[in-house]
Amino acid sequence: MYNRMQFDLITLFPEFFDSPLRYGVVSRALLRGAVTVRTHDLRGYTSDRHQTTDDRPYGGGEGMVMKIEPLYRALADIAGAPERTLRAGAPDPAHVVLLSAQGRLFDQAMARRLAGHRQLVLICGRYEGVDERVAEHLADEEISIGNFVLTGGELAAAVLLDAVARLLPGVLGDAQSALNESFSLPDSSAAAPLDCPHFTRPPEFNGWPVPPVLLQGDHQAIRDWRARAAWDKTRRLRPDLCPASPDE
Repeated sequence: MYNRMQFDLITLFPEFFDSPLRYGVVSRALLRGAVTVRTHDLRGYTSDRHQTTDDRPYGGGEGMVMKIEPLYRALADIAGAPERTLRAGAPDPAHVVLLSAQGRLFDQAMARRLAGHRQLVLICGRYEGVDERVAEHLADEEISIGNFVLTGGELAAAVLLDAVARLLPGVLGDAQSALNESFSLPDSSAAAPLDCPHFTRPPEFNGWPVPPVLLQGDHQAIRDWRARAAWDKTRRLRPDLCPASPDE
């Protein structure tokens, strides 16, 4: 994993990222020098006076499709050789991600893998989609953040950026925070519970008490309770993450 990562965001709305970059984990990562973020207005890579970035789909159908030419020029400018096969032969190449509803589902294991790259280029799709030749020849992978459709890829890019940035060295105040939380096992195929429930002061509010074991100072008992409570919560909220007979 590199000590510093660069994110390049290709978008029709660079100003969208003004707020996400000002707050929270990403803001701290920028201040600490763990990441750099550059936004690139796709309209700047068009060649006509109307700055056209989309066109009607071949074969008919609803909506408009983002054109390949501006994206090709943007990747050539940002990542060097735009074709995946040419870029793969370059030393320390950029990793290009197309954000779309058709991509592989993003998860914590994927975030850890992406955190190992030096440079991530995120293409924010719009309209009905992106010319399929971008996914076939220019992007290294296509990623979706969920089984739903967004108006554009900017929200998805902000989510991915946050999830990856927090895993970089020096970003979180406590390095253990990223290890002891939901989806924290390195092997995403292994059965793992969600994070355990957490409580803080006061010890009772409105008749709702904190579990007594957390107040007694017995660290082994606390660890045992948290392990059981994590599986209980997982079975209740995310049964799909539980094995048929979990070995707790």
